[in-house]
Amino acid sequence: MYKLLSYPGILLIAALFANPAAAQSLNDTTGKILNEVIVTGQHTPQSVKNSVYQVRVINQERIRLSGATNIQQVLNNQLGFRFFNDNTLGTTDVELMGMNGRNVKILLDGVPLADRGDTRESLNQVDISSIERVEIVEGPMSVVYGSDALAGVINLITKKPGKQTLSVTARAQEETVGKEYHPFSYKGVHMQNLGLAWQKKGWSIAGGGTHNDFDGFGGDEWGREKSWRPKEQWLGNARIDYHSTSFGIYYRLDALSEGITNRGKINFNTYKAIDQQFITDRFMHQLQQDWRISEKLQFNSIVAYTDYKRVTKTRRHDFTNGKEEPTTGLGEQDIAKLNSIVFRPTLQYTVASNISLQTGIDINRESASGQRIAGSPSITDYALFISSEIKWGNRFNIRPGLRFIKNSVYDAPPVIPSVNAKLTLGNNLDLRVAYAYGFRSPALRELYFSFHDANHDIDGNPQLKAEHSNSFNGSLSYTMPGTGNIQLVSALGGFYNEFSNQINTAQTAPNATLYTYINIDKFKTTGGTWENKLAWKTLSATLGFSYIGRFNGLSEDVTYSSENLPGFVWAPEINTNIIYSLKKTGTTFGFFYKFTGKRPAYQLVYNNSTNKDEVHLTKLASFNWADFTITQPFLKLLTVTAGVKNIFDVTNLNSTSTGPGGAHSSSGMLPLSYGRSYFLGLSFQWKK
Repeated sequence: MYKLLSYPGILLIAALFANPAAAQSLNDTTGKILNEVIVTGQHTPQSVKNSVYQVRVINQERIRLSGATNIQQVLNNQLGFRFFNDNTLGTTDVELMGMNGRNVKILLDGVPLADRGDTRESLNQVDISSIERVEIVEGPMSVVYGSDALAGVINLITKKPGKQTLSVTARAQEETVGKEYHPFSYKGVHMQNLGLAWQKKGWSIAGGGTHNDFDGFGGDEWGREKSWRPKEQWLGNARIDYHSTSFGIYYRLDALSEGITNRGKINFNTYKAIDQQFITDRFMHQLQQDWRISEKLQFNSIVAYTDYKRVTKTRRHDFTNGKEEPTTGLGEQDIAKLNSIVFRPTLQYTVASNISLQTGIDINRESASGQRIAGSPSITDYALFISSEIKWGNRFNIRPGLRFIKNSVYDAPPVIPSVNAKLTLGNNLDLRVAYAYGFRSPALRELYFSFHDANHDIDGNPQLKAEHSNSFNGSLSYTMPGTGNIQLVSALGGFYNEFSNQINTAQTAPNATLYTYINIDKFKTTGGTWENKLAWKTLSATLGFSYIGRFNGLSEDVTYSSENLPGFVWAPEINTNIIYSLKKTGTTFGFFYKFTGKRPAYQLVYNNSTNKDEVHLTKLASFNWADFTITQPFLKLLTVTAGVKNIFDVTNLNSTSTGPGGAHSSSGMLPLSYGRSYFLGLSFQWKK
């Protein structure tokens, strides 16, 4: 397996010999529902209740109690989220509210994360130990964040310097992979983290590193042909801050080195095997500044640069002499590079107590190169955006916005509008409605990237058109009048999105194994959600339900059978999270559950026997997912977390297809997980 270094259990041992001191209480579960402060899409930070957007917040306590080692495990049981795995490449993509990852903007402290391929694999290439909270805004955010934000925004907010002069944190976690496990290395999931922070007189320095080692799952007795590829990650971050009363500036570096290994089957006639490595290196630099010029005027700016490289190495291993030689097949030796630059200055001005303005410039440039990329293309997106927030008394708040775009490749619409409004119907009842027009230019990967191996045949399409969308959403939130320690919030929401020229993959006739990107004439999603949050003393609980429909009109030239007439196809979801703490012992119990209903979808398939395109209705099976965790502090500095993930032992999902005339056939099994796993973790925290 691709390894840089091995420190079996070194942080676990260090934590065991740590000196005791005061620790943060684990029982702070009340008073958070209404007072959570959010920053995503806001003029200035404000509470969830006062925002014109319907924002979901996953706070640090929820992240810690989940025992998660990556962001996907935190989002896995959230309403509207689905994840799709590519076990050949060891990557995962996300879907939000019926729309795929191409339309989801992933941000780290407001800076877009760069992805080489067609999936949002960067979501699992972030050090979860550095994340303070996750803010999720559903619906188009194109005016504020530009391209790729049609479905919504996932903003990963990193931890900020605390009030302590010096702090040291460490974490180690061991986890089984199904029934496979070996302590500290080899089989299983092994995670170690170390963090340091110092601050004095406005200056602060912080840094940390995490090692994630996953040895894969399945395979033969020689550790080859594993169904889940071994993956090893080294993640590091460093930050230096200066803050005064009116001015703040910081520089942050996030670094990633990731190796995914695919050991092929041994040919016992030749005693040779093909081994592949996918090595990713990412360095993300960002400089952010905020300056309160006066009580009414504030200036913020972001400058960021990302250097991304993914190397593919393929070798033929000869077991008779122990030697290796590189192979010469298409795409088997490759270096793909991607660079992105972000420049985003913004100005916030308070005109009056009830009127504020925000204006800014947003420049994003991406360039790519590599053997699988045609030429050395680049795309630059220039934008000017402006929005205002107007309040009429304490009842009505409206936020209109405009974004003016100039794209170096595509003719962007002259202006992109949006409007969000919040109406307080009563002391405990809030209505939010919104409309947004969306625009997304094709990404470099969709235009020029070609990928061919034993499992993939995908060509970019430089003739793609830009996507456009009209989106409507609304929600009605009820807050039960506070009585003692009880808080209850219930929100009923609905959405409707209509896309033109949405980009998707399709088979290329007459070669049924070759895929490319195409523009779908029409694509729509609609649905409703009902979410409830309760906090009472040391108990917090959520209960949610969603029902999401998808529609795609693939082509007017295709003849549909009556059974396959294209229309909305629907899928339900139900989730609940329950967290309860015992005051006397500090023990915290967490139960996280989600039911994901059967997911139907229409797909265009080329029939070689009839030489025609046919529409097939595919159905992905439903499943139940649940995690249970127990957290126990002891010796004031240490916390033990243990639990079980994927209680229902879900592994693969059955996918079926209905062809013309209603004939059913199995389309195979799609990987979801390697099964039920158990974990044990130890955390250490010391502050001065």
